[in-house]
Amino acid sequence: MRSTARGFAVGALLAAAFLDLVIAHQTRTGLALPALVLAVGLTAVLRPWPAPQLRTAVPASLSLLATATSVIRHRDAPFGPGEIAVLLCLLYVAVRYVPARWAALCAVLDAGAVLVMPARYFRTPWSGDEGPVYLVAGLVLVALVAGVAGYLRAVDFRRAVAVAETRREERVAIAADLHDFLAHHVTGILVQTQVARVLAAGERERLDPVLGSIQDAATEALASMRRTVGVLRESEAAPRSPVGDLAGIRRLVRGFAGPPVVLRRDPAVHDDLPHEVQAAAFRVVQEALTNVRRHAADAGRVAVGLRLVGTALEVTVADDGRGGARLPDEARGGGFGLVGLRERVTALGGGLEAGPAVEGWRVRAVLPVRGR
Repeated sequence: MRSTARGFAVGALLAAAFLDLVIAHQTRTGLALPALVLAVGLTAVLRPWPAPQLRTAVPASLSLLATATSVIRHRDAPFGPGEIAVLLCLLYVAVRYVPARWAALCAVLDAGAVLVMPARYFRTPWSGDEGPVYLVAGLVLVALVAGVAGYLRAVDFRRAVAVAETRREERVAIAADLHDFLAHHVTGILVQTQVARVLAAGERERLDPVLGSIQDAATEALASMRRTVGVLRESEAAPRSPVGDLAGIRRLVRGFAGPPVVLRRDPAVHDDLPHEVQAAAFRVVQEALTNVRRHAADAGRVAVGLRLVGTALEVTVADDGRGGARLPDEARGGGFGLVGLRERVTALGGGLEAGPAVEGWRVRAVLPVRGR
């Protein structure tokens, strides 16, 4: 659908540009300058340039040059829908995508090129009866395009801020989880060391298993720290909160207030998986079920799957809903939960997929059980 609409828009723009050339040919005012302006403008609209400020400023400058040449020489020069459409498209690009320090200048150039274009015929905007009409129409078009582009730029900015804040909060949560993981393993090391000191005077056969446990605990602590600290960019204090595990997933499924949920857990998935992997699996299921409640309240069933695939834990949450949510829009969330979830899964060297399935929607996470 989107490609069809784009193709139609491109076709309409090319047809309007061809009409400009027909007008220039019929008025016998020369084709060179209008063709140059249209060629550069169409290239800027249809093919992005490395610098968006040049992409929007160069065609507008050429259009202003054509207008100035017409006024200085006191010769009529044609303008038509093609050049106007190109400049309005570039005005949209300038307001929405050009960096902030250049956006105003580029927007003024594009808007000014549109507004002064009638001077090619009327010399001043107030000449004749049609001059003011063209000026008012130009002001309306410029205001409409700039307003829409400005609104969308503000939406993009708010979304970028929300995504950055979600990622920051998730990193803080990961830091809190890291504290829990290390505290668990280091406490185990301490206890095992104390036992080893007690047994040091005894039989060596009894001491070796204790030393082996110390080595395993230390190795697991370092692996947990490497996997989790990988995504942290800053050190921030965060309130402590309980970390979920595989047992918590069963409780989460049983207490879910929504469509019926079935938990399918492979017997090979044991409770001795690394703590950070269990916590990430719990958060995946938690976020996916929350999204089912928000966006797919019409689902008839939800399936939660846990299984080992090679050396990784695969977590899937699939529903057969069609997006019929009973919640009001204000309660459906901002859509940033998966952003933080992807941050957590990436921290462990895993991957996250979320998208339409054969029936409904599916979230799938792959969490490596061993170090990367």
